[in-house]
Amino acid sequence: MPVYFLEIIVVTLGLLMLMVDAFAKIEDKRSIAWIGMVGLLVVFGLLFAVKWPESADGAFWQFYSANDQISLFYKGIAVITTIIVLIMAVDFRHIVVAQTADPEKGAHPQSGLGEFFALPVFACAGLMLMASANNLVSIFVSLETVTITFYILVTYLRRNVGSLEAGVKYLILGALSTGFLVYGFAWLFGITGSMQLAEIASSLADPEVNSAAALFAFALILVALAFKVGGAPFHFWIPDVYQGAPTPITAFLSVGSKAAGFIIFLRLIGPFLASDVLAEKICLVLAAIAGITLIMGNLAAMPQKNFKRLLAYSSVAHAGFLLMALASAPTKSAVGSLSPAMVVTFYLGAYLLMTLLVFLVVTTVRNSIAGEEIDSYKGLAKRSPFLAFMLIIAMASLAGIPLTAGFYGKLFVFKMAADQGNWTLLIIGLIGAASGFYYYLKIAVPVFFATSSDDGSGEEISSIPVSAPARVAMIILTVAIIAVGVNPNLIITLFS
Repeated sequence: MPVYFLEIIVVTLGLLMLMVDAFAKIEDKRSIAWIGMVGLLVVFGLLFAVKWPESADGAFWQFYSANDQISLFYKGIAVITTIIVLIMAVDFRHIVVAQTADPEKGAHPQSGLGEFFALPVFACAGLMLMASANNLVSIFVSLETVTITFYILVTYLRRNVGSLEAGVKYLILGALSTGFLVYGFAWLFGITGSMQLAEIASSLADPEVNSAAALFAFALILVALAFKVGGAPFHFWIPDVYQGAPTPITAFLSVGSKAAGFIIFLRLIGPFLASDVLAEKICLVLAAIAGITLIMGNLAAMPQKNFKRLLAYSSVAHAGFLLMALASAPTKSAVGSLSPAMVVTFYLGAYLLMTLLVFLVVTTVRNSIAGEEIDSYKGLAKRSPFLAFMLIIAMASLAGIPLTAGFYGKLFVFKMAADQGNWTLLIIGLIGAASGFYYYLKIAVPVFFATSSDDGSGEEISSIPVSAPARVAMIILTVAIIAVGVNPNLIITLFS
């Protein structure tokens, strides 16, 4: 089966879910989510059976990369993330129904829930296409397909003021970043005369290239991509959007959007880094952005009392580590043992495991507890030892404790920075990693060493139920985090 059939199948799956929602008489719309999960599991299996074309001739392949193993890995990230998001969405359905507009008289009591399950599938198709985009046109189309879907999902809780505020901020700033991206693409096309990344790389490698114009184009593209991945100082939308969006969508933004943003980052800066004239200046700019992002993300995360805002700022900090890898790209005069693509891809694979595990726990707890403050997790170890253990494993991996996947992610970034002699950036990264131990592991205090009650009378509140799909997903993610922490080649072999 040709590789591009994967996106066609996912789009068809999303349309099928909408058709079932519109025309099938079903009492419980959870079945729509299950259709999506089963279909995406089939797509994930097909990732290992697709065939690459013998030749990449023809108009289509100008927009779609061929024989690219890393793109398949990112497609897998998109599919797995969407499956876990649908599991969370099923558990989150009561809140979605309660905080969306009242259905008209005679309408289905779960009106609007079907679209909440179908939209992530369309976003998945955009993320998968983004992983293979190798032309400025296909990059823009796939990126906006994902972004427009997120505009809807972030503001889906129409009766929730926080969700509406988050959606408006995301829409305004997202539209602004899109303008920067298109303007940067226009300059890049004007300089090189092509929208094909391979031809752009050849043009930028020419010693006679107009370096001032090329750097201006890069600056415009950098503003847009820094917004997409959460790089400072373009990260200010993240805390409000993460806090206001439905929790499953926050997880989708944190993992799927960031992974897709960074593969676009890798593809777009590749031609600039391959230029002897531009490479050093590009790395210097990326190092400055990475340092600022690490400082702001880690410092802002430390005093947070809302759990989702803490995870938002920690997402900014992780973007700093990923940008640190890009800033440490080996030049022709100093070739390192690690490549930016390898380090960023491994880091994002590990980040998927631990972040999705955290949000699975957050979604499950949110169904039983109204608040999202860290203090809301008081006594979680007594109410649900299983959830408490899952949460601590995920937070330990995010902090980078040895024998977890997060440890090797940070280790590879630090090694790459050391190989290139980026000592200032390396010191900032080490300080940021150390501060992460504080704000990630402080959740252990309310979870294990505090108690909670219904009304302050001292009577322990009931246990927290965990659905079977969520429990299975948590166990798989936990085992994967520890397994990758013991043997990082489990991820590396998937894309090498």
